[in-house]
Amino acid sequence: MTPKRPTGAGAFPATVEPSGTTRPDPAALYAALDLGTNSCRMLVAQPKGSQFHVVDSFSKSVQLGLGLEATGRLSRTSMGRTIQALRICQDKLRKHSVARMRLVATEACRRASNAQSFIEGVRRETGLSIEVIEPEEEARLAVVSCAPLVSVRTEQLLVVDIGGGSTELVWIDLTSVPRRDRPRAIMRLHKGFRPAEGSPFPAARVVDWISVPLGVATLREQFDDVKNDAARFALMSWYFEENLASFSPYAKEQKREGFQIIGTSGTVTTVAASHLGLRRYDRNRVDGLRMTSDQIDAVIRDYLTLGPEGRRTDPRIGRDRHTLIMSGSAILQALLRVWPTDRLSVADRGLREGLLYAQMSADGVLEDSRD
Repeated sequence: MTPKRPTGAGAFPATVEPSGTTRPDPAALYAALDLGTNSCRMLVAQPKGSQFHVVDSFSKSVQLGLGLEATGRLSRTSMGRTIQALRICQDKLRKHSVARMRLVATEACRRASNAQSFIEGVRRETGLSIEVIEPEEEARLAVVSCAPLVSVRTEQLLVVDIGGGSTELVWIDLTSVPRRDRPRAIMRLHKGFRPAEGSPFPAARVVDWISVPLGVATLREQFDDVKNDAARFALMSWYFEENLASFSPYAKEQKREGFQIIGTSGTVTTVAASHLGLRRYDRNRVDGLRMTSDQIDAVIRDYLTLGPEGRRTDPRIGRDRHTLIMSGSAILQALLRVWPTDRLSVADRGLREGLLYAQMSADGVLEDSRD
């Protein structure tokens, strides 16, 4: 990880602590685990200056939400797969003696009728305590993780996090924030979408946000009975757009100038890797890449031309992603159709990075932290 490509969010001048406060050890390790509808992902990291250094990581497609659309429940097989993955995470946490951690679950566990039983089973089997977080916190942490990618010229920002079971969109107005402070103002949102009263710092204003209960896994399941590949893709894209009807940050049409979309998800990074022709994924080339809508459309057309079998064997897509890439692409295409931009910033970061930043910021172990 090079200094130019930090793994985590940047930070602010040091917090003034009350007399007698015990400052956490800056060498301590932190962990963040994101258990989603499709994947289980974890980072173990150490504070390093105003950023953090990743010590260990884990990522596996567990398909926890497979069949959830039809039954409303997590299946026995999916829960078994997930617990096996969580055992590996628990081994890593023990190996690194991690004391500070936050382990969260999102949409699948918010919706499943047997989620509480599953969470209790995880605790019995692995000793890990998983917390099911609300959509607003999921959206907020995804936004925070993307702060380093916010341009100082951005006045209206849309952050989109395409997950397995849901998609979070947050529209932020930065016009009242001085240009040099705009990325920093985004980072402060880890405390909440409403600025703290009496805060001396310029605030980013969250105009509107939405959590659409459609992600790459749930959207695909809804249209699984449509056999024609191109027809299924078109239906998924238009259906997702229909579900954005209640998300109306502004009534009037927005100007392209000063507007930025940041996309964070496996879909967005896969499309970027395909555009770059990467046969082996390279985070340093993908994170922060700006793609034009024409470039994104060209990749999606190529996916459609390949068809299901071609996508399955395409090394740019990957074995874990090929069945979900078209539902993710349908969401991405809908977003570019609706909002006034011809560019999208690609973020290889998300909930885990946001969780780490929030923990470290609260402990005051990042240098130059002002809040």
